[in-house]
Amino acid sequence: MSEILVLYYSAHGATRQLAQLIARGVDSVPGASARLRTVPRVSAVCEAVEADIPGQGAPYVELTDLVECAGLALGSPTRFGNMAAPMKYFWDSTSAQWLKGALIGKPACVFTSTSAMHGGNESTLLSMMLPLLHHGMLLLGLPYSETAQLATTSGGTPYGASHIAGPDSNWPVSETERLLCLAQGRRLAEVMLKLERA
Repeated sequence: MSEILVLYYSAHGATRQLAQLIARGVDSVPGASARLRTVPRVSAVCEAVEADIPGQGAPYVELTDLVECAGLALGSPTRFGNMAAPMKYFWDSTSAQWLKGALIGKPACVFTSTSAMHGGNESTLLSMMLPLLHHGMLLLGLPYSETAQLATTSGGTPYGASHIAGPDSNWPVSETERLLCLAQGRRLAEVMLKLERA
């Protein structure tokens, strides 16, 4: 069974919900399974602001998760059109894996949640692609052959799945957002398996 790392940071729970849906999409493909992981919060005052083990949700990611995965789905909420600092902090610690080429040739996709329709969701997705490109990963978008892309009035982009969480970060994941997350997870798993067979 080949594992896809579904790595996310979530401040209010919306990005975690997207990660869980993408993991379900991965798990729906025979021969693929998802490994859910998160990153701890960081602070300008102190690096370690979280317990060693999260009180809820997925375990914290370890650098070995990158080496062991056969693919990656990366998610973060939007912070002024960019990935959140905890996720950026994690990627800044991956130089040793970059030097070894640990992620070269592995497929990857990105996903995000933002409070407003035009709150920077697409630029956040693009910002998360940058370290993945430097690591030599193969980036997958979310094509318009997924008909929910054409019907969505909430989240969903060709760059990756997205969610509009509302000003108080409490809007539920819409049906089209849910369908697009599941489709993105399935697509990532299917491409991973094709690459392994090639």
